[in-house]
Amino acid sequence: MPTQTEAGKAFEYALLKISFDILSQNHEIIVTEDSSYIVAKNCFNLFSDTEKGKYLKAADAAFRHIIEIEPKLENPISTSDVLTLKIVSDNEGMKGDVRDILFIRSSQNWEIGISAKNNHNAVKHSRLSDHIDFGKEWVDLNCSKIYFDKVAPVFSELRTLQHESELWRNLKDKHKRFYAPILAAFQDEMIRLDKVNPTIVPAKLLNYLIGNKDFYKVIKRANKSEIYGFNLHGTLNKTASKIKPKFKVTKLKFPSRIIEFSQKPNSTNTLILTCDEGWQISFRIHNASTKVEPSLKFDINLIGQPQTLYSNHLNW
Repeated sequence: MPTQTEAGKAFEYALLKISFDILSQNHEIIVTEDSSYIVAKNCFNLFSDTEKGKYLKAADAAFRHIIEIEPKLENPISTSDVLTLKIVSDNEGMKGDVRDILFIRSSQNWEIGISAKNNHNAVKHSRLSDHIDFGKEWVDLNCSKIYFDKVAPVFSELRTLQHESELWRNLKDKHKRFYAPILAAFQDEMIRLDKVNPTIVPAKLLNYLIGNKDFYKVIKRANKSEIYGFNLHGTLNKTASKIKPKFKVTKLKFPSRIIEFSQKPNSTNTLILTCDEGWQISFRIHNASTKVEPSLKFDINLIGQPQTLYSNHLNW
């Protein structure tokens, strides 16, 4: 049974294949067949013909719509204006680029990207530990000594349990002993960083979570494809010569203010961050492995987005 990661890679390949099949009928297209491409293709081939068909249907529905909002995809300005398709290396995600597939017209200095998701919405799976300065990594602002002093005893205990080869399932009250104090320290430190650096933390955080490049997020569901246009820098939805997009992808506004950062009702492991401009983010902390280790992992999701965010759901 393929893993969630392999399923995601398979969908990347399906989108690239459909894109090539549609666009190459009338235009010269180059596919970069590097190691990232080969990995995605191999993941696609792990699935049965029936499952492959579903991936291709989801990709076809999504890409045919993206063509309508990105006319540069099928309208070159000259015979030398070649379109290159490329699956992005995972290393780029570490640098803040969440796009999985790129469509590049070098002669126009133009590109757009797609983030491909197979049936999930998560934006990041970041870790916390007594050695990770999440402030520096996320928003380029150092965490305080107070924060590290709070979390150090908890992670020290986890390190001891790791040396004893302890398993998470054998630990009693793990939410109270480990999750709660780490989550509280994280919450306090985020609020402190925002107070000391007013107006900049929400935007930097969003940039960390969804990347520093505009993109379309395409999610494959059971019988439909979801498309979202994250146009924060205004690079999407451009006119191709005199050919205008059929639909408008509004430029979004970055948040500048934290309205509330509090615990999710009836939850011991999740915080909800509410910002202005319609952005809302959930942080669910959990252990990421069977064996105890001196770190905890977040599932971070966008649960609230601006009403102006472009979206379209297509059944297939």
